[in-house]
Amino acid sequence: MLSHTVLHGPRILSSTAASALKARRTQTFKAFYATIRSLRQPPPTVDVDDLDPPDNDFILSLLKANPSLRDTKSYLANFGVRPQAPERPDSVFPSTLLNPSKSSFLKEAPDKSVNKHLEQVKPSPGPIVSSILDPVYRRTALVKLQGPFTNKQLDSIARGMVYLEKLGLVSVIVVENDHLVRGDDGERSAIIEEIMRVVSALEAQGAEARPVLGTVVRLGPKPDDDLHEPRDFIPPEAHVFPSDLVAIRSALRAGEIPVLPPFALDSFCRSVRVDANDVLGALARGMVEAAALDGNDVKSSSHDPHEDYSQDINLVPLRLMIISREGGVPSYARTGFPHLLINLTSEYDYIRDTYDPSWSKGKPSSLSNLSLARTCLAYMPPTSSAVMVSHRSPSSLIANLITNKPAVSSSLPHALLQGNRKLTLDTPTLLRRGLPIQVIRSLADLDKAKMNHLLETSFKRTINADAFYKRLEQTLDFVVVAGDYVGAAIVTNEPSPGSSQPISYLDKFAVLPSHQGDGTVDFLWVALHDESYGLGLPFSINPNGGKEGKGEGRDLVWRSRDDNPVNKWYFERSTGHMRMGSWVLFWCDAEKRLKVEEGRRANAGLSYIEEWEEGRLSRWADVVTKIPSAWK
Repeated sequence: MLSHTVLHGPRILSSTAASALKARRTQTFKAFYATIRSLRQPPPTVDVDDLDPPDNDFILSLLKANPSLRDTKSYLANFGVRPQAPERPDSVFPSTLLNPSKSSFLKEAPDKSVNKHLEQVKPSPGPIVSSILDPVYRRTALVKLQGPFTNKQLDSIARGMVYLEKLGLVSVIVVENDHLVRGDDGERSAIIEEIMRVVSALEAQGAEARPVLGTVVRLGPKPDDDLHEPRDFIPPEAHVFPSDLVAIRSALRAGEIPVLPPFALDSFCRSVRVDANDVLGALARGMVEAAALDGNDVKSSSHDPHEDYSQDINLVPLRLMIISREGGVPSYARTGFPHLLINLTSEYDYIRDTYDPSWSKGKPSSLSNLSLARTCLAYMPPTSSAVMVSHRSPSSLIANLITNKPAVSSSLPHALLQGNRKLTLDTPTLLRRGLPIQVIRSLADLDKAKMNHLLETSFKRTINADAFYKRLEQTLDFVVVAGDYVGAAIVTNEPSPGSSQPISYLDKFAVLPSHQGDGTVDFLWVALHDESYGLGLPFSINPNGGKEGKGEGRDLVWRSRDDNPVNKWYFERSTGHMRMGSWVLFWCDAEKRLKVEEGRRANAGLSYIEEWEEGRLSRWADVVTKIPSAWK
């Protein structure tokens, strides 16, 4: 459509109108300049501790969690609404008449007849309304509050605890103060004062809290423990009997948050201060054992997973939260920024061995808290997790509760960790018990029966086993296996015509549906990265039975159907992709080669297409499209 000026010619403005238009343009230019300038000059930094939360902070925290459908189902499985008992068909009166507290009358019905009485009963609320009105099931979390904190910082932490309680997770808090030297005069009164500060902060945020000043934990190993039994974690130097949890159970039943000091009974029945990690480790074990005795164990054979919660709270800790001023565990691969996700089973020793001593100045308790997480998670259910978080990130506790995932996926390339995914020193670290990771290079060492079950269950198709393994005998490079074949990545060497170097091809990448969403996918992809296109980098030296970082990385190539719902996940982790009819070709560039070239060229940088990249897409496409299907 043509403009008005072209159709009717230029208009002559009066002097008044011209001056007004000029002023308007000047104002617009100034506003535009101010906007651009504000982008180039960052606003003055304001300490997060000095900011007051908005009134809708709880709702915003829920929205920022951005849970997936799987996350939502997992949350509802733990905290879902209580199933209503079916109405007895032979009952004359509805349940609302038998229970005055649930009466659905607008006003008292006239006492004329039963039929008249029933006519005035309003329809029962629908399932959605009932789910809103009914309380969520309460679960417990162990919380280490590692101070000291200012009043403002304590308010922020207490707000996070209250948010979690609204979502059904009640905290059992153990308070520690790093500035109070053990054995000093007035130590006990100072600890009790810290306890009362935490209780006051919780009550100021609308929660009900109870200081549990009596000793709950006993020093020393449990009498019936086998001290010579080999364990892959450090057991706590304390223990708890189920009868010792009376005060904690009483507070939880009353809807109060118990707050405990790091005190324990010694052999002379004296209350002494001990390491808070020993208290938390003893509580983790004791609460799980007490729940098992109560019949509330999550492994109970009850048909109704919620019926045991009707009269009491589930004592089995669902989360371990370590809140401090330090935040997460520093990562060698992320130049000192925190780890996003840790597989304790396969990464614990490596993290301790590569821990830079200079990090101990700013984060002196990272390794001890890492050991605490390993100990507690050894007693807690496999679905439980631990999070190490800074006092500056209370909202991240909500995201962890709902999604049980790290703030950012640990398998994402570093280049994508920008914007809202950007890492900071306050980024929390999620820790899981995890699974062992092993690299298999011989087909003879592969358990074909378990592999077949994994592939067929994951892809929901029947594998042509004879043809598939016959091809692997000629082309297999390596297989990364997670746990007892709950996940696997199969990489082959595909011959490339006109080139002496075969193509590194990701033939299969599969995880059992029961382990999708628990971190196994990220654990598996990180191990695949370290063994293929990330090989040769310093942070790829993981003792998983593979090359341990020694060698040169190669480009990794794979294909996927264009309607595969997993493609979004592949898009984020690949260097590039190309569509080939009903297929999509993905690849990841060898990272060491790119880093070497970048360092050699300094400021010149890399070109859009390097010499070694010319013609590779057509060569890859020609080879990949001819790979036969593994399915019947």
